[in-house]
Amino acid sequence: MTEETQFCTFYLNKHFFGIEVEKVQEVFRYQEMTPIPLAPPTIKGLINLRGQIITAVDLRKRLQMPDRPDGQLPMNVVIRTPEGAVSLLVDEIGDVLEMSLEDYEPPPDTIQGMTRELVRGVYKLDDNLLLILNTAKTIDFGEPAPA
Repeated sequence: MTEETQFCTFYLNKHFFGIEVEKVQEVFRYQEMTPIPLAPPTIKGLINLRGQIITAVDLRKRLQMPDRPDGQLPMNVVIRTPEGAVSLLVDEIGDVLEMSLEDYEPPPDTIQGMTRELVRGVYKLDDNLLLILNTAKTIDFGEPAPA
């Protein structure tokens, strides 16, 4: 019997990404954000989700991809972290896929730059590559902890 994991999938600049389902709190369409003055460009703003204030991270900026086309609104993938919920802004939500752990591979050499640092592995699909995002690294901006 093979061990399987479920992934919540999404698209970003024509790339296909996945996050373990158990790390995902919810997904929803675009919601208005409050900008945060002096925040890094990867932090798009704050979202009020039923009274819970959530930081929204622009994954395109985080992965050093081109900006989203004008008029295309991002969607939200809210993940749970030890520090609380964080919204990852993505282009489009995909399906939940169940993948066998024996098909998991390290990232190929063709993945470069920041994406290589934030992708912890891949699954080869028939017509695509599912990039598994390391959520802890994705939301760690290397900022020093308060003293």
